[in-house]
Amino acid sequence: MRFSAAFLAASAALVHAGVFTQQNYDDISISGGVAGNAEQEALAVFSALDTNNLASADEDDINFLDSVNSICNDAEKQAFNPAIEAASGEEADALQRAKIKNKVLKLEATMLRLMIEQAQGEDVADEIAAEQKKLNNNIQQDEDEAGNASTFLSFDATTE
Repeated sequence: MRFSAAFLAASAALVHAGVFTQQNYDDISISGGVAGNAEQEALAVFSALDTNNLASADEDDINFLDSVNSICNDAEKQAFNPAIEAASGEEADALQRAKIKNKVLKLEATMLRLMIEQAQGEDVADEIAAEQKKLNNNIQQDEDEAGNASTFLSFDATTE
C-alpha cells in the first residue's frame, strides 16, 4: 500500500491540530454561580488536554492557553474592575468573588502552558514557581468565600 506525501501530511496535521477549539469568553467563563470551587471549574474548562502527556501538546494548544490568559486579563480590566468600582455592598462583593474566579481561570491556563513548555524541555521552573504562588493565593481567596454568590459578567472576546 502506498501513501502520497499529501495524504501523510494531512494525516499528521489531523493528529497534531490541538485539542482546543475557538471559544467565546462567556462560554469558558467560570465567574458565575458561587465561590469555592474555582480550581475545579477552571480545570474542567481545560479537560480536553491530556495532562498525563503534556509533551504531546502542540503550538495550537499553547496559543489557546495564552489567549485564555489574555482575554481573562482583558475581562478583568474592562469588565470586572469597572463593575466593582460602580457597585457597593454585597453586589461589589459578589463581583469581587467573580473576579477572583476569573483570575483562577487565567492562572490555570498559564500554569498549563508553562507545564507544557517544561514537558517539552524548556526551563520555566522560576516562572512556574511565581505563577503557582499567584494561583494558590487566588484559590485560597475563592475557598475562603465558599458558598457565597459570584456574579457572572458577560465579556465580548474570543480565544485563538
